[in-house]
Amino acid sequence: MTIAEAPAPVAAAADASIRWHPGAAYRLDQTLFPLQRGNGDPSFAAHPGGFWLAFTTPGGPVTLRLSAGGLGVESFVDAQAWGPGSADAVAGVPRLLGAADDWSAFDEPAFHSTLPRLVTEARRRNLAVRLPSTGRVVDSLVPTILEQKVTTLEARRGYRYLMYRYGTKPPGRIAPQGLVVPPTAREWLAIPSWEWHKAGVGPQRSATVMRALQSAVALERLGALGAAEASAKLQTIPGIGIWTASEVVQRTHGCPDSISVGDYHLASYVGYALTGRKTDDAGMLELLEPWRGHRQRLVRMLYLSGFRKPTFGPRMTVQDHRSH
Repeated sequence: MTIAEAPAPVAAAADASIRWHPGAAYRLDQTLFPLQRGNGDPSFAAHPGGFWLAFTTPGGPVTLRLSAGGLGVESFVDAQAWGPGSADAVAGVPRLLGAADDWSAFDEPAFHSTLPRLVTEARRRNLAVRLPSTGRVVDSLVPTILEQKVTTLEARRGYRYLMYRYGTKPPGRIAPQGLVVPPTAREWLAIPSWEWHKAGVGPQRSATVMRALQSAVALERLGALGAAEASAKLQTIPGIGIWTASEVVQRTHGCPDSISVGDYHLASYVGYALTGRKTDDAGMLELLEPWRGHRQRLVRMLYLSGFRKPTFGPRMTVQDHRSH
């Protein structure tokens, strides 16, 4: 990692910047994809010139712009940051971009030969992807709780409402229109019950958010622990089970093995992809057991393979609690 030169006026105006070299072919878009909560995520904006993220660090709020360049081993990512949290954000860029995500064991010939052909073909075409690691537990936990037992559409609609209502303007003068810094734990806790209702968030989910964020300082410390330990500690909070904890550590720790047991679609998807038949959570775990330690990598490759499971069968109903 080296200090970036200023390749453009954007970098020259930044409060802090670096140029990170992954040392191999790298796909910034594929790496960052799991962090975006849908195309309308207020804290994440994808533009032709790069990706913009807004969040809060121990030093304060920050606007972070990431743009990729180079080819093959010459790949690099330029990062520019604005705001009080710039130094913290820039220091965390390598981790965020998957610097610690090591696929060498997955790609080792003896292991690779055990993988399904669908996975090996996807890996061959996607050698440049990494698993990102934000280290920011609260920012990942809140939207994940909002996604518990509801459709993605419903959860993200409520998240956008609350973000635009209680998020804050990002630092810097050149952030894209509509980019928002998520509320801090204290700001989430100050949201009144009727606003959760307006957002379409039921009382069970809002109560889980409130209960979890009472321990926000302890939650953020989980980012420094191993993924398994962080997941276990998250599950000691009432209302947070294995699905929520797994979804969180996949993003905060770049966990290569975490599987979202209890997901409405995942078990069926894995079953059809690997056997051509639908399965349940127990069946999915049995199918994935030979690749323990890399199960999330395998699932990521299944998604990148382009495989789509049959679409027949009932769909989860979109609920709207706002008029109740």
